[in-house]
Amino acid sequence: MNMPLATKEEATPAAGRLTPVVRYQNISKSFGDLQILDGINLDIAPGEKVAVIGPSGSGKTTLARLLMTLEEPTSGTIEVDGELLWHKRVKGKLVRANEKHLHRIRGNIGMVFQHFNLFPHLTILRNCTEAPIHVLGMPKEEARERAVEMLRKVGLEDKKEAYPSQLSGGQKQRVAIARALVMRPKVMLFDEPTSALDPELVGEVLAVIKEIAREGDMAMLLITHEMEFASEVADRVVFTDGGKIVEQGPPDQIFGDPQSPRLQSFLTRFRTKR
Repeated sequence: MNMPLATKEEATPAAGRLTPVVRYQNISKSFGDLQILDGINLDIAPGEKVAVIGPSGSGKTTLARLLMTLEEPTSGTIEVDGELLWHKRVKGKLVRANEKHLHRIRGNIGMVFQHFNLFPHLTILRNCTEAPIHVLGMPKEEARERAVEMLRKVGLEDKKEAYPSQLSGGQKQRVAIARALVMRPKVMLFDEPTSALDPELVGEVLAVIKEIAREGDMAMLLITHEMEFASEVADRVVFTDGGKIVEQGPPDQIFGDPQSPRLQSFLTRFRTKR
């Protein structure tokens, strides 16, 4: 049986008094009669690294898709850097935001998907400069310098004139990370970033994400099934099941001293599979 949903204070242990960079408030999501998320409250503080774990169908990917604006919440609100994402306030009432508003707020979110989503007809460098030029209005030379800097950060500066087809899966994912970083997001969202990779390529991508996390100045939301990775990178781990937050806390507590029977069972089965 799921534990009761955490209270607002319980849902934000690391946020303290800082204004959250991301705030889910009473978020629910249904597809027809199927409820995927049920009253989620979750804050992410500036610079905080939050990993979301849970079984398939627990709602963790939907949580990410709502922030990526790929799915719209059935009820509740999401804020990014203090502004509503899916809504606007008009004469004191919440109304659905238009695409222009979504586009502007989405600019604060860096997104790294499972399947890279690189443009196959563009060089690696142009894959990283298109969005800052055309979305942020960044001058071309500044965008190029920023892109080269980020490609250097992920160890791929020497591939800037290559095309995606010339790269391994791990290299493509590192390019996707660099592309997101060029946009200077307030929060980076990683949705199972290694799930589409061959096992031998997983380590190189996780190493890059760990290095970014160590820099400490950008919030991160990591949807992952890599428990060891979550324990090393996250400031806080959130366990979801049945569309609810069942338990959350520091990695040492979640993995070393889980309180809820459901999390204990999940970790036992996961370790058995390993």
